[in-house]
This record gives sequence, C-alpha cells and structure tokens, in this order.
Amino acid sequence: MRVLVIGANYAPEPSGNAPYTSALARRLAERRHDVQVITTHPHYPEWRVRAGYGAWSSREVVDGVPVRRLRHYVPRVPTPGRRLVAETTFGLRSAAVRWPASDVVLLVSPSLFAAAAALARARLSRVVGREHRVVLWTQDLYSLGVEETGTATGAVARVVQAVERAVTRGSDAVVAIHDRFAAHLVSVLGVPPERVTTVRNWTHLPERAPVDRAAARRALGWRDDEVVVLHAGNQGAKQGLENVVEAGRLVDRRGLRVRFVLLGDGSRRRELEAAAGGVTSVQFVDPLPDGGFVAAMAAADVLLVNELAGLSQMSVPSKLTSYFDAGRPVLAATAAGSTTAEELAAAGAGLRVEPEDPGALVDAVVRLADDPAGADRLGAAGRRYRRSVLSEDAAVARFERWLSRWRAGGPGYQPPGPERDDEERVLTGPGGLAESKGETA
Repeated sequence: MRVLVIGANYAPEPSGNAPYTSALARRLAERRHDVQVITTHPHYPEWRVRAGYGAWSSREVVDGVPVRRLRHYVPRVPTPGRRLVAETTFGLRSAAVRWPASDVVLLVSPSLFAAAAALARARLSRVVGREHRVVLWTQDLYSLGVEETGTATGAVARVVQAVERAVTRGSDAVVAIHDRFAAHLVSVLGVPPERVTTVRNWTHLPERAPVDRAAARRALGWRDDEVVVLHAGNQGAKQGLENVVEAGRLVDRRGLRVRFVLLGDGSRRRELEAAAGGVTSVQFVDPLPDGGFVAAMAAADVLLVNELAGLSQMSVPSKLTSYFDAGRPVLAATAAGSTTAEELAAAGAGLRVEPEDPGALVDAVVRLADDPAGADRLGAAGRRYRRSVLSEDAAVARFERWLSRWRAGGPGYQPPGPERDDEERVLTGPGGLAESKGETA
C-alpha cells in the first residue's frame, strides 16, 4: 500500500503529535508499505526553526521514510491568529507541491486548516481523474478547543466549527484518538458513523533499561530530600501552568521541600518564567532528548497534568501515555468528568484535584509524599494500564487495517462480520460504540 502522510509536525520534534506521526510512518514502512511524508521544518514546541533546517524545500530520509520538508511561516509569538496563518501557509504549500502516487493520503490534525487545504487539493485531483482517498487523523478537536479555552467566540467560533465539519465530513474516513472524540465527530460534526474509528495514542518512548533514579536526580540538580513534581511537555494556553507557579509560591511560603519542574517549551514559557520570578520552588528545564526525558520522568516523585478550568473534552494529553509508562504516580489538576480525569480513573494511576486551585495541588503533593507505598501502587497501576491498553503494536495494526480499507481501489467500509478483526472498533451510531472483547487500545 502506498501511503502519503501530510502533517505539520514530525521527528525530531519531541512532543505534541510529532512522535505519533513519525512512529506510525516508520512502523508502516517496516511492514513493507511505501510511505512518504510531507511536513514542515522542526519548530515545535519552541516556535522557531531549528538550526540546520529552514530551506524553502528539502528532502531527507528519517528512519527509512522519505520526508519532504517545506518552509512555512513560524510565528515567534504564536497567538491564535498567527497560528492560523502558520497552518494556512503550510496547507497551501503542501497542496501546491507535487504529490507522489499514493493509494491513501493520511492528513494529520492539528493542523486543521492545513488539512483543509490538502483535502481541497485531493478533491480537485479527483475531478481531473487522479484518485486520492483521504483519511483524517484528528488528535484535537478545534471546535471544542476554541469553545472551552475561549480563544474564539461568536462568528469566529462558528467559522472554526464549519471548517472542522467540512474537513471531517469531506474526508473518506476519520481516525479519532478517543471514544469521546469519535462520538463528537458523529453527533455534532455529522460524520457518518461507519466512517469513524478510534485508535488510541500509545507510549512513543522506546523500552529502556531501568533508570538509576539517584544518578538522574543528581544530574538534574534535584535533592534527595525534596519531592519533585514534574510537568513534561508543552507550555501553552490550555495547560494553564500559572496554577503551578502559584502552587510554587504557596510551597515557598509554607517552607515545604517540594520542587515543581516545568520541562519543555511552548507559547507561554516566557510569561511563565516572568511570573515565577523569585519563586524558588519552580524550575524550568529545556526539552530533553528521549533518553533524558525518560530519566527525568523516572527520577521524579510525581508526574503532573495541569489543565485550564472548563477543559473537559477538547484533547487527551499525549504526556499521559508516557507518564503511565514511567511507573510514577500521576497528579491531574483537571475538571471532574474531563477526558483526562476519565483516563486517569480507568488506569487507577493517580489523584485528581480541581483545576486552578494551587492549594489543592500542594495538598495532593503532600498526600502522595506522605504515603510512598500508596504512590508506588498508583505508579505500578499506570504501567499495567499502559501495557494492556495502550499498546503500540495494536494501534499500528489497527491503523494499517483502517488505511487498507479506505485506500484507492479498496473496499471502503465493510459492516462488521465474521472476518472482522477482534481488535477493531467502529461507531454504530451517534454517541454509541460497538466494542470487541479484544484489547481496548
């Protein structure tokens, strides 16, 4: 099968959807599919093109996969408007270049507006007799995002939903990363249920030998007598990390031996560093390579997910899968009933507190520190959940079957029957799921 992947983020970017897109492309190529990628130059989460990249157009091979990189607008300060321009410029560039022959085009969203441009190109190609079957892989739902974060209201929010509806309904098939997303695609955006499937994100970090926690803590400057609470990943608007800065201020006032570590980069990092001026219990660490990232998570005492209040359905933090694999307890500052809270409860891997409540956050850290045996049990539960539910092998196999079903010349959707693989799951109606007795990844 010939697969063309078009997405704004790809290796060596360390976070967001890049690790998943890169891993899927590599694994499909290992299964002897002809995979090619059109993407941007590495720029996320720091929002600047990395050294050694930046040509108008360049080609390279990454893990055996041919990758074409296109220069696009990268805003130094990624406001919503500038991010829209960035997405649009990549979309126009990816739609304008020559596409290799393919049986299926996999569009990755984010970026939604780039996917819209590529979808328009695919549809235009059909008019002139060149078949491009399109599968959309949606990692975030923009219409929910602008509603829950308040980044767009009124007419702008309606435009975002209209574009998302057009892209999701205009694609031949859609892959969602969570059942909640899949239900929203059907019940709100109007995608026919037989064209939607769920493939869970997986832990993208490779298996490694056990980490020497004491050595890793020394290397990172963490003392043995302090409780290290690590937030790893993007530092953007929806993370609401001002809550962590305020929690650090409380720790300083109470004289607690707690260190909050914000590992990564993002659109809000400068503001967060300014807000944390004089707060001794908050530390910022630049993004680390995979080995350092794994070591940092293993060396921490608590792994933190922090979300804005009101964020309930718009995204599933990709860091959760890596957190579960680290075997450390997870603390989530998130709304009750949120996708994050649901996932954490399913894993039995940690505690939840209300978002934007720094006092509750600090109290939960103290609670975990005072019960090390209980914290270890939570960490072990997360690791079990990752291995039984969030398997990369199962996810890639499911993706392979779904792409094969929708490829050019392929059968399209086939109703479930005796030959249906037990790992597959598809929507049976608005908000309803038919699940097999196999893995739930």
